[in-house]
Amino acid sequence: MTELVARTPLIATSRPPVGGLLIVERNVLVYRRTWMIVFSGFFEPLFYLFFFVYPLEHFIGDITLGDETLEYAAFVAPALLASSAMNGAFYDATNVFWKLRYGKVYESILATPIGPQDVAVGETIWAVVRALLYSTAFLVVITLLGLVQSWWALLALPACFVIGFGFAGAGIAAVTWMRNWKDFDLIQLIMLPMFMFSATFYPIAVYPEVLEWIVRVLPLYHGIELVRSLTTGSVGAYQLVNVAYLATMGLVGMAIASRRIDKLLLK
Repeated sequence: MTELVARTPLIATSRPPVGGLLIVERNVLVYRRTWMIVFSGFFEPLFYLFFFVYPLEHFIGDITLGDETLEYAAFVAPALLASSAMNGAFYDATNVFWKLRYGKVYESILATPIGPQDVAVGETIWAVVRALLYSTAFLVVITLLGLVQSWWALLALPACFVIGFGFAGAGIAAVTWMRNWKDFDLIQLIMLPMFMFSATFYPIAVYPEVLEWIVRVLPLYHGIELVRSLTTGSVGAYQLVNVAYLATMGLVGMAIASRRIDKLLLK
């Protein structure tokens, strides 16, 4: 009986056109009583900024970026903004693991006309929403602190949207392959070094050439380059590469997540 019910979405003829938005609505209703959890990720970049960047600024001095010379805090702040979008999206996407493996949330959802693709789209949108909440709050802070150098920074939030979309899609796809909570150690093993070495705290030019090319393929590096170019006003054609990279990562991740959710729940 359970198998027959679970397969109902495959033959449903009345699939709602906004099924993904219904998933978003459900998440809003769930989190409205625990809204502090949603904003908790906002404090991590603030911690780095006030307890790491500012104390070291006097020892490190200014940073030369192309033809510009930036205060160290103005160099790191956009990287923390991009990282905030990444963390907000990716770690919210990992909540899908609990819903998938333990909460059995999707089993009941897929008994309705909502399908696996709707689940993947809806969870991706919700993860991006959280990323934008983190990013908006942090962008306001660094603007008030005078760490934004250009009016191009008005596009920083759309840039964070692209970053959030890329990491949300990748995050949801990743958790569909996880077997238990111990697999999250592997996630940390990937995310922390990427955060530390994606030109977050120092220019990429300090790396040896081979390591520099490795860093250039990291998704967070593209996010940081995109946001930093906007906040400093050094926008160029390469930012289109940043956007294309992150958008492709999100689309591919969302497609993989849809197939995996279908395979895991409708088999």
